[in-house]
Amino acid sequence: VQLVESGGGSVQAGGSLRLSCVASGFAVSGYVMRWYRRAPGKERELVIGFNTAGITTNIADSVKGRFTISRDKTKNTVYLQMDSLKPEDTAVYYCNARQIIGGNDYWGQGTQVTVSS
Repeated sequence: VQLVESGGGSVQAGGSLRLSCVASGFAVSGYVMRWYRRAPGKERELVIGFNTAGITTNIADSVKGRFTISRDKTKNTVYLQMDSLKPEDTAVYYCNARQIIGGNDYWGQGTQVTVSS
């Protein structure tokens, strides 16, 4: 079982990035999928997530209108599209998969996003 994030990098304010989270060993469609982030010196923050139906159920106020989550069942991959990036979006972004029944909870290793002004 594994979650592997990719797509992070450095971008100027106003730019866009798309993060990918590829799952192996389980089907993302059966899990609540969320993206979290941890900025330097701050606690981990829930950014956005959706339920097994693919409906967004969680979104931080700070990213509303700028970030969207999606999935491709054929690729067993979840995406985080980040637009209009701001310096305060700088953080390590983590993908999380949580099984409603069964209690399995998986994390990726994280991918760094750096937004410069």
